[in-house]
Amino acid sequence: MIMLRKRGSRLAAMLAAMALAACVQGEQQSQSPDSTARNLTLAPTESTAALKDVPAPATEAAKPAPEKKAPVKKPAPPKPAPLMLAAGTRVPATASDSISTRSAKAGDPFTATVSQDVKDATGRVVIPAGATVSGTITAAEPAPNPNSSGRIELSVTSVSVRGVSYSIDGSVVAKDTVMKGRGVTGADAAKVAGGAVAGAIVGRLLGKNKKGTLIGGAAGAAAGAAAARQSRDIDIVIPKGAAITIKLNAPLTVKPA
Repeated sequence: MIMLRKRGSRLAAMLAAMALAACVQGEQQSQSPDSTARNLTLAPTESTAALKDVPAPATEAAKPAPEKKAPVKKPAPPKPAPLMLAAGTRVPATASDSISTRSAKAGDPFTATVSQDVKDATGRVVIPAGATVSGTITAAEPAPNPNSSGRIELSVTSVSVRGVSYSIDGSVVAKDTVMKGRGVTGADAAKVAGGAVAGAIVGRLLGKNKKGTLIGGAAGAAAGAAAARQSRDIDIVIPKGAAITIKLNAPLTVKPA
């Protein structure tokens, strides 16, 4: 009886051990991947770092030196449009020097200075004040006596703007002139002397004495002086600085500044 009890106890112990082992193995097999991942998440930082399979950063290759780019040329700004004055434009000027029919003759040159800016329709200055106008004298005729009129005519040929000369088709439509008598000239003296001689001859014929000669001479001289006054030349003068107005007969194009 005692032997049977001992064997029964051993058998029961073995069965209990086997049952416990089976339970442990079942629990291990029943663990899901999620529970494994959860257990890994709860692991210490050191173990997590050990599990990460991150390769060491590779050494970066040396970067090549940047290529020098050729400088980009900026496009040239557009050229400004030429300046133009329409036909009929008035150009105010002043005479650079005095012009007189006493010394001037047809074909002689003359110059004038533009007195104020001449602008186009948009307000741009085409001919600035101070520009030089050049031309020629086409007629220079003094008045033969105070009761007649002489004439002096001008023709413009070019205008100089900022050092560049431009041909100009224009006419002088107005100019300030004065009339200046020449006074007693050699011809006037001859007329007076001739009158005196003629008066003296007439006085001698009438009076037949020196007194009549003197009276006749005085009368002749007076007549000769009157004739001289009536016939002496009167010059037409354009004084220096006198106003001259030029009218363009054709359009004028000038390069911009």
